[in-house]
Amino acid sequence: MKILLITPPMTQLNTPYPATTYLTGFLRQEGYDVSQRDCAIDLFLSLLTKQGIKQIYRSTEDNYAEYEDDELPDSIYHFFSHYPVYEKCIEPTVKFLQGKNPSLALRIASRTFLPEGPQFESLYQMEEMSGDVLDNAFGKLGVQDKAKYLATLFIDDISAVIKQGVDPNFEVSRYGERLAASNHSFDDLYYQLQQPPIYTDKLILSLIDDYLTQENPTIVGLTVPFPGNMLGALKIAKCCKTINPKITLILGGGFVNTELRSLKDPRVFENIDFITVDDGERPLLTLLEHLNKQRPKEDLVRTFYLNKGNVIYANNTALHDIPHKNTGTPCYNGLALDNYLSLCEMLNPMHRIWSDGRWNKLTIAHGCYWSQCSFCDISLDYIGQYDDAGAEIIVKRIEALIAETGETGFHFVDEAAPPKVLFSMAEKLIERNIVISWWGNIRFEKTFTAEKCQLLANSGCIAISGGLEAASDRLLKLMKKGVTVEQVARVTKNFANAGILVHAYLMYGFPSQSLQETVDSLERVRQLMLNGCIHSAYWHRFAATIHSPIGLNPDQYKIELRPHTDDVLFAENDIDFFDPVNTDHEMLGKGLKKALYNYMHEMGFDYPMSFWFNEPVSEPNVSPTFIEQALYLNDE
Repeated sequence: MKILLITPPMTQLNTPYPATTYLTGFLRQEGYDVSQRDCAIDLFLSLLTKQGIKQIYRSTEDNYAEYEDDELPDSIYHFFSHYPVYEKCIEPTVKFLQGKNPSLALRIASRTFLPEGPQFESLYQMEEMSGDVLDNAFGKLGVQDKAKYLATLFIDDISAVIKQGVDPNFEVSRYGERLAASNHSFDDLYYQLQQPPIYTDKLILSLIDDYLTQENPTIVGLTVPFPGNMLGALKIAKCCKTINPKITLILGGGFVNTELRSLKDPRVFENIDFITVDDGERPLLTLLEHLNKQRPKEDLVRTFYLNKGNVIYANNTALHDIPHKNTGTPCYNGLALDNYLSLCEMLNPMHRIWSDGRWNKLTIAHGCYWSQCSFCDISLDYIGQYDDAGAEIIVKRIEALIAETGETGFHFVDEAAPPKVLFSMAEKLIERNIVISWWGNIRFEKTFTAEKCQLLANSGCIAISGGLEAASDRLLKLMKKGVTVEQVARVTKNFANAGILVHAYLMYGFPSQSLQETVDSLERVRQLMLNGCIHSAYWHRFAATIHSPIGLNPDQYKIELRPHTDDVLFAENDIDFFDPVNTDHEMLGKGLKKALYNYMHEMGFDYPMSFWFNEPVSEPNVSPTFIEQALYLNDE
């Protein structure tokens, strides 16, 4: 029995998504023969070659053969007009982004090497407003970073051409997302699977053929962490069955866990044999036992399968999940780590960390130790079932990953890393002289004192992110966040003073949130950034989900759910609702993002709130020294 685990298109390009590494490490620990591949990076690199660019040109030319030049999308017109330069630049630029061609930075930074298409337009606009934005951002000596940023824009230009000229489902970090996300019907995905193969389909088929030839698996497992991986996973499954109908196909992952829990459409199983939900270790073990004829289908754990045309869900509740301490160390064997592209998104410091550099992924604890936030899917096991492995085991896994990968960068992918384990881990790292750089997600708890934040910094912490959400004490209480804005100010300042980058998740459009509360929230965020508490942030529009306390108990939040009238046969997560507090959140969202963009660039702090919005808004009902006073109390 040979198992091959595959990550389908598309995920981030700078580092492997961790699902297959977790399961590879666990299954090898259990004695199984397992290998893994990342089809996302392999597909992208197949496109970003001279031959790939030529085929993109041909396909795009065929698709736009009847168009006049002035009818072409900007990205395609620029691509056609500068094609020889694209062909010349593509492979050297990819090697540069892989860290294999650093001397090219000087040519890229000169602004005379790359063809600068529509994705550079925002840079031109910033330069018109503020002069030499790149020198301001990177300085005279920051040539590598400046070049990386320009090369990233170049890659974005090519991605836009692929999407508009070759494959309308293609994007850099997602593939056909709109076809899967909260889509009650499988029709859209099924229709796509029946279409004649296009260039990207042929590349996927070629890659899968290579994988199967190299590994000769009897079982293929596909992880679907996001809606933008589902179409790619189904295409891979179809390829596998075309090449070898006897292969067993297993599907799982984050999207499955959250959105396919009510799956009923038998068409999903035309090329898929089993679908598992929640943690994959125990369901996979029972499936492998079943395939070895050691367990009947009825005894599987959290597994969908097809029986006589009906979708069956089996769940042997007598079997428990594998404790986090026993899941083993992730394994990256089989993934070509030097192939990943390190991109640079200048505009948001935390997004820059996310997309730049190679990070070993680890989970300190399973689930969330708080598990109370009303907007979060706390009814699902991946959040609701908390289980930590302890600092000693985490440090051993860190040492093992450094030995395997040679990389000392770590991203802890917890919902919210538990403070006690973090502090203990930090002490052990320092005691053992283990030098790493790490970042992750936390709650802005008061336990993060100045001394504890410095401890984390000394252990290698470079950045943290946490939820400030609506930046309103009334709404934070309604959300059951367990923090106040003043507390967040003090905690974030502790991190910032320790030299740690602080990113805040922000939310607008929460049930009962008024226009004035939104303006007041922006004022508090302005003051937090002005006072150096947070360096980076991002506004998300609130969405009600069926597995959250709000989705399960809407009356408590004075909203009325508006469920779809059609039957749920495929995906279900986000759900529409009516909020009697009638606020134009769409208008406010544009202003919030515009203001935040400027604040992150240390601009516009003195502008009146009304400047950011297209419609009149009142000035904030917040003291202009609110955050300053909160920090002063902390000093006292």
